[in-house]
Amino acid sequence: MSHTFLHNPETAVVCTRQGKVRGYLYDGISIFKGIPYGTAARFHAPEPVKPWEGVLEATSYGCVCPLLEKGKPTGELGIPHRYWVEDEDCLNLNLWTPACDGGKRPVMVWLHGGGFEAGSSIEQIAYEGENMCRLGQTVVISINHRLNILGYFDLSSFGEEYANSGNAGTDDIILALKWIRENAAAFGGDPENVTLFGQSGGGAKITTLLQTPAADGLFARGINMSGVVDLLLTDQTGSGEELAKALMRELMVTDVRELETVPYAALAAAYRKVKPRLLAAGSYVGCAPHPNAFYLGSPSTAGFRPQTAKLPLMVGTVFGEFTAFSPLPCDRRTISEEESIRFLQNMMGAEYADRLAALFREAYPDHRLIDLASLDFVFRGAASSYIRQRSALNDCTYSYLFDQELPLNGGTVPWHCADIPFFFHNTELIPVTQIEGVTERLEQQMFDSVMAFARTGNPNHASLPHWPASTPEAEYTMLFQSDSHVVKNHDHALLPLYAKVMTPIFLKNMERDSDKIQH
Repeated sequence: MSHTFLHNPETAVVCTRQGKVRGYLYDGISIFKGIPYGTAARFHAPEPVKPWEGVLEATSYGCVCPLLEKGKPTGELGIPHRYWVEDEDCLNLNLWTPACDGGKRPVMVWLHGGGFEAGSSIEQIAYEGENMCRLGQTVVISINHRLNILGYFDLSSFGEEYANSGNAGTDDIILALKWIRENAAAFGGDPENVTLFGQSGGGAKITTLLQTPAADGLFARGINMSGVVDLLLTDQTGSGEELAKALMRELMVTDVRELETVPYAALAAAYRKVKPRLLAAGSYVGCAPHPNAFYLGSPSTAGFRPQTAKLPLMVGTVFGEFTAFSPLPCDRRTISEEESIRFLQNMMGAEYADRLAALFREAYPDHRLIDLASLDFVFRGAASSYIRQRSALNDCTYSYLFDQELPLNGGTVPWHCADIPFFFHNTELIPVTQIEGVTERLEQQMFDSVMAFARTGNPNHASLPHWPASTPEAEYTMLFQSDSHVVKNHDHALLPLYAKVMTPIFLKNMERDSDKIQH
């Protein structure tokens, strides 16, 4: 197969409000990488990037936010990663467009995972926007922004200049969305039709933006993928003053402003040292949104803001999520029903295992019984509650569950991030997604749902059964699998008891297997 590539003074040159940028043309798609949208002093609010003279070369990915921990490649068969140059000057974005022609195409803005602490716009190979752009005829944009204590460290008790330092990373995203509103038309996109989509921490960022007045009007709808996880990703309440003073003592500085200039590696090392003590005491440790005058707080405690209540959302999870990273001490393909029951009884206790097995068979009749041990409840339970709460406010909240077995270790329930290649139409880049007779059809179904939702706020299309919006009484969940179909309240009887039994087991397993979890 031949490809076309063009990079010259006349090709893929766009005049933005800040100045001209030049990307390149690849197989008819104009691609721009590392476009700066802002600048920021450490812990301070971001500012729009200053205009430049001449033409800015936008053909290399920009730096990503420095991380607290060095990346450790593992599980690359399941979730292939890329690691990139880190620098605090990381407010940049990447853009794919079918044509820089003023056409009003839907704009898809990707918010990466990794909680509010890690990740980047290019961390996963599946984040590539080229296929979504070409096949969906949409403008695709991915954003880098500040993370961890660079983006989420409340220093408001030290003065007005730090008023919203506890949400600086969210302010970065808002600044990027303002850049998109100003410039999308020049890249062939419709600034009035912006859909945010994000997985894990990226999905949580969508919820955070819904609860932040400064983001109002900057996007029209959202797709929250495995991003409702109250047990693991919660707001950081209280003051960051104690954390700041602990860092100053550790770094032997006397003024909070000195924290702005110490080398990041030293700051991160000090944070890693002081965090366990503060965490054990229940004190503020940052690295997550901070409720204040700028951010209302999680809807689970503060309710959804009425200003964004009618905004359409797709909200979903994956069958296995984090639980799928804890290996079973058996071969799930060959273990018998009797052996499965004995295993579950040993795991949960005989009384609970028998009750849960019956509920699981009813909720998931196509699964092997042993899969009950790998069923996620942390993400799914929180998402189901979120959908119930939000659907009371509108008629445009849609529920889904990715439940396609994938051929890792001969056959494994899907894990956290496993749905990303399908939504991006990037399964061709991820070997483990290849299932003969299934992948192509399922990928097209999922991708077409995303594209329909981006255009209309409704994910229905011809190759799927009708997918109703959920209500507080009826959660209609699209099960994306080899035989995709809608179920109603299918696991509502199972989840409460399962969560009660499995929470202590889950937390113990996560402590043991934390190094296996990928995002």
